[in-house]
This record gives sequence, C-alpha cells and structure tokens, in this order.
Amino acid sequence: MKKTFKAQNIACGNCSNLIKGSLEEEFGEITVNLNKDPKEVTVEIADEANEAKFKEEMKDLGFEIIEE
Repeated sequence: MKKTFKAQNIACGNCSNLIKGSLEEEFGEITVNLNKDPKEVTVEIADEANEAKFKEEMKDLGFEIIEE
C-alpha cells in the first residue's frame, strides 16, 4: 500500500533526487512533495518490516521521518 511520511531536512530537488536515486531500486517509485512543510515522501510499503527498513534508510541519508 502507498504510504506518505513527513520527513525532516528535505530542502530541494537535489534532496529529492538523492532519496529517489538511493532508494527506488529497493522500494520502487518514490514521490517527494516539496510543496508541503514538512516535506512529504510517498512510497509503496509492503509490511511493517519494509516500513521500518525504509525509515532507517531515510535516516541514514540524513532525512529522518517525523513520527506523528
């Protein structure tokens, strides 16, 4: 299912390209909405383990997911 996460430190298109370039091979198509604040990242999440891995990989890139 598609899931949208709010993320810290995403500032511009370069950040968006880094996320997509680093994670799309593993997680499939990723959409980054730069018009929202905080920025939103939408990705296809298969299960809780996949979601945890996505959050960890985002953190490793410097874009921590904001827990609501």
